[in-house]
Amino acid sequence: MEFLGNLSAGGFSLFGYILPFLAILTVVVFFHELGHYLVARWNKVDIDAFAIGFGPQIIGFDDKHGTRWKLCAIPLGGYVKFAGDANAASVPDHERLESMTEEQKAGSFEHKRVGQRAAVVVAGPVANFILAILIFAGSFYFLGRFVTDPVVSEVVAESPAEAAGVLAGDIIKEIDGIEVNNFRDVPRLVAPKHGLELQFTLERDGKLINLPITPRLTEQEDRFGNINRIGVVGIISRAEEANVRKKEYGIIEAFGAGVAETIYIVKRTFQYLGGIFSGRESVDQLSGPIGIAKISGDVATLGLTALISLAAILSVSIGLLNLFPIPMLDGGHLVFYAYEAIAGKPMGQRVQEYSFRFGFVLLISMMLFATHNDIVNRLGFFN
Repeated sequence: MEFLGNLSAGGFSLFGYILPFLAILTVVVFFHELGHYLVARWNKVDIDAFAIGFGPQIIGFDDKHGTRWKLCAIPLGGYVKFAGDANAASVPDHERLESMTEEQKAGSFEHKRVGQRAAVVVAGPVANFILAILIFAGSFYFLGRFVTDPVVSEVVAESPAEAAGVLAGDIIKEIDGIEVNNFRDVPRLVAPKHGLELQFTLERDGKLINLPITPRLTEQEDRFGNINRIGVVGIISRAEEANVRKKEYGIIEAFGAGVAETIYIVKRTFQYLGGIFSGRESVDQLSGPIGIAKISGDVATLGLTALISLAAILSVSIGLLNLFPIPMLDGGHLVFYAYEAIAGKPMGQRVQEYSFRFGFVLLISMMLFATHNDIVNRLGFFN
């Protein structure tokens, strides 16, 4: 009861957190599995089931192609089960495959060419990236975006920027060779680079000057009480001095901005993972289902637009995670297919079996670790 009391005291409620999380997760998972499904149908693969969630079925129906569409009791994922699969992870059912008739083999996933199987597998993550691009593009097209000129209004005392010689009134033109047109780009470029020297190109009195600045690692608390460790240089921009304005986007420009935003999330993810391996980033920033649910609930308080944007970010993350070369994930299957394409034959059945077992243990371990982070760091229990 004490644990439930902590949940309630922390505001972790069903309607405030769980429902927004499940809503956006369901949309993201549906599009991921829809990518697999559509490309499989295009390649004439017979599909046994299309499921959102795992475990016992809550509701479902059969379509004219014999596919069972269903919503299951544990809403933390989904799967498309092809003819010849033993389970939701698309592990081949070798006994069933060997007993198939020629007609059944024609619709079996495992009997398709390696290129066709790879296309079906990669279609899930690609669908996630497409969904994110469309969400971002739609947001830019219908809502526009506020732009702030990269003008330095104030330099924080005893900050890296002050030590480097930055002055109020300077205009930031580039950071490490990347053009800066909006002040919001500054923290995005600086935050992941704490401890690394960056070259700032500034305009001062009509002249360009270059200053090396090393962002300082700082813990910042957001409006929801979450602690984030980011790099800062100590510069502030105020709306009255930085010409804040709303930028409108045409369809093509909005699509390009959506692609750029998606690429940024991918790059930022790899920067963080690289930082973990180099020791610059802490693993306690990793979030599991509980942490993502909390973030979803927090963002939901900001309105539907913010929640939809979070869905785009989550879609990119799920698409990227599934491309990691871990058995049981899409990326693990792609590794097997790459081997098959190069060697001219599938990887040994026993090797694949043990690989799937290893992948299962690894994924469960990762989820348990991330959940521990959520409980201790996000919800503040046991501290």
